[in-house]
Amino acid sequence: MFYSDHSNMSTLTHSPRYPRAAQPKQALSVLQAVEGAPTLARLAAIGRQSQDWLAMAAPLLPAPLRAGIQAGPVEDKEWCLLAANSAVAAKLRQLSPALCAHLRSNGCDITGIRIKVRM
Repeated sequence: MFYSDHSNMSTLTHSPRYPRAAQPKQALSVLQAVEGAPTLARLAAIGRQSQDWLAMAAPLLPAPLRAGIQAGPVEDKEWCLLAANSAVAAKLRQLSPALCAHLRSNGCDITGIRIKVRM
């Protein structure tokens, strides 16, 4: 049977024969979902730690250099910094002892900095 006007369609789709779809109990934000999964929560914590360390190290970095650096993972007390190119990486290698000392003086448990060039 075909209905030319859709006024009766709402009663058909919401009748006991066609029950309404179950509504989700509560939508989660991405952050809540990540923090609810142990593995993802650990990865998120590593990411936050790395971003915090970069924010602490930023005053020691020359302003033009900051745009070419991204915080990478922290693994076994070694921090990885991602450089935009080899020139940025070379400067970071020169600054890494001072960066480590600065982070240690601010309570960070860091043994070294590993530098990788982003491709």
